Amino acid sequence: MIKSYIGPFIFTFFIAIFVLLMQFIWKYIDEFVGKGIAWNVMAELFSYASVNFIPMALPLAILLSSIMTFGNMGEYSELTALKSSGISLYRIMYPLIVFIIFISIGAFLFSNYVLPVANLKFYSLLFDVRNQRPEIIIKPGIFYNGIDDYSIRINRKDKDTKMLYDVMIYDHTHFRGNTSVIIADSGKMALSPHKDFLMIELYHGKKYEELIENQQQWIKSFPHQYETFDEQKVKIALSGFTFSRTDENLFKENYRMLNISQLRHTEDSLWNRYAEFKQNYKNAVVKNSFFRAEHKDSVTENLSDTLTFGSILNRYNKTEQQWIVEMALSQARSQQSFIQTSKDENETRLNWIVRHQIELQQKFTLSFACLVLFFIGAPLGAIIRKGGLGMPVVVSVLFFILYYIISLAGEKFAKEMIIPAWQGIWLSSAILFPIGILLTYKAMTDSHIVSLESFVNKAYHLFSKLSKNENTTPSQ
Repeated sequence: MIKSYIGPFIFTFFIAIFVLLMQFIWKYIDEFVGKGIAWNVMAELFSYASVNFIPMALPLAILLSSIMTFGNMGEYSELTALKSSGISLYRIMYPLIVFIIFISIGAFLFSNYVLPVANLKFYSLLFDVRNQRPEIIIKPGIFYNGIDDYSIRINRKDKDTKMLYDVMIYDHTHFRGNTSVIIADSGKMALSPHKDFLMIELYHGKKYEELIENQQQWIKSFPHQYETFDEQKVKIALSGFTFSRTDENLFKENYRMLNISQLRHTEDSLWNRYAEFKQNYKNAVVKNSFFRAEHKDSVTENLSDTLTFGSILNRYNKTEQQWIVEMALSQARSQQSFIQTSKDENETRLNWIVRHQIELQQKFTLSFACLVLFFIGAPLGAIIRKGGLGMPVVVSVLFFILYYIISLAGEKFAKEMIIPAWQGIWLSSAILFPIGILLTYKAMTDSHIVSLESFVNKAYHLFSKLSKNENTTPSQ
């Protein structure tokens, strides 16, 4: 059984990884093309991405290979021969159940120890690739502004000799507008070996530069500098064109890069900070706003607590009353703004805690999903009795889409704090687990999932009963 199962499992697993990787490439293709990134860097990125897709590809591979294996056995009457010899479906499934349990244990260890490291490598490298600036490609007739503080335009480019004609370079390094320009009949451009400088050789040109303007408006003078040259070399420093790796320590605090013990420790720290934030908010609002100790003057120091605000306010003159009202309104607006800001910060802190809780629960759901989808795929294959890549692919994709949609919905509800994090993450498993039990029971008892004959008979008896009641109803 394991020998017949391992082949389809490996095949479908790598097919799923390949499909997910193609989706990833299609999503980020615009950010990869034209940046001159080395092939080994892209290979490293794709390898980390493939490891990152294993939590999605593994359950799909288990589901599809289970349907294929038992569908093939049912199609070629192997299941019938085994059952006729007294071997139950449970005994047939037992070796694969043990095998899937080992895979589930490996999936848990992978989620806890391997996936955080792979996420750290993947997201840090993806960040560097996405922030890499495109290669310098200057098109004729268009100003190129991809280099900081420079604007370059050429009229024509010779593809064979790499010569540029009618070159115009605006220098904006002094932030004074178009006050420095170089015009040349022809030239050549090349990058330095480390891509940190753009080397330009210009031939037969002119350079014009306006000097610092005179601040005295009554002096009508406009100093400038003008020169001609037969050959001139320009060296422009480049930033962002060389590929450099960001320090991975900057990403280590993200919840995707933490294992179970780190997630629990971080969650405890976040709860402590949240409790401190709530206490500070309480002190700021209650003590400093509602029970503020103001300086008492000759009017208020002998007032009774039973007096109303209007009676107290009438003890002041009109100017003082207006000042008191304006101060009260200003304080109320300030407190309203402070409360709204604190509310937003409160939601942000809670949302960040929930994301750690979600990541913690997802360390366990992958293992359980492998078991659940096996107990759906194996009996389903035994019931439909179709092998190959036709019907099994359709059925497995439908079940996986159902599993994935429920998982996304539960995760979204958890992130929006509609339901607790553990309920949202375990929602898909809680729904599919009874389906797996039902399918396993149906397969072991050799019964159809839905008995069409019994359904037709029940419908026939129902309509017969309704028509009989109509015929026996006495007329009014």
